Amino acid sequence: MYDYITGEVTHIYSNSIALDNNGIGFLIYTPNPYKFQENKKYKVYLHQLITETENSLFGFETQEERELFLKLINVKGLGCRMALPIIATGSIDGIIDAIERENILYLKKFPKIGDKLARQMILDLKGKLGSISSDVVVDDESLDELKEVLKGLGYKEKDIKGIVKKVDVTKPIEEQIKDALKLLLK
Repeated sequence: MYDYITGEVTHIYSNSIALDNNGIGFLIYTPNPYKFQENKKYKVYLHQLITETENSLFGFETQEERELFLKLINVKGLGCRMALPIIATGSIDGIIDAIERENILYLKKFPKIGDKLARQMILDLKGKLGSISSDVVVDDESLDELKEVLKGLGYKEKDIKGIVKKVDVTKPIEEQIKDALKLLLK
């Protein structure tokens, strides 16, 4: 099994990319091939699927995307081709949150995911996705300011740590506080 491959993207297709590595072109299915640009070098994290009729590579920009993909394809009735659009159209944290909160309506917005499969995803994955989270580069100064405000409002450090990861720190501090308070009050 491959962990990752580094190379230059030579072609972008509707559901895949061609990545050149030392003169060999690898066809890699990705959640959103249009995130890549031709003639640029990338490190793509891989999952290889080998069956009687298929030998395919699935590629992801981050290890977190790949980890979520691997969890999703272990759900009964959900294969690789169904998991790709989920990752393409949803954020990692949003998908995890929907599963943890049993938000069936959110999960049903993805292609080919009906009520039964959404419930199966929750049944198979709830409580098992805590190790996956997107690593967003965070402005420490903005994060510290948000933490201090929440401490000043009387919230405990433990509660603040869990919430701060879910708040978009690129927003103005006022909006960050509003978002954090909404999450803390749930």
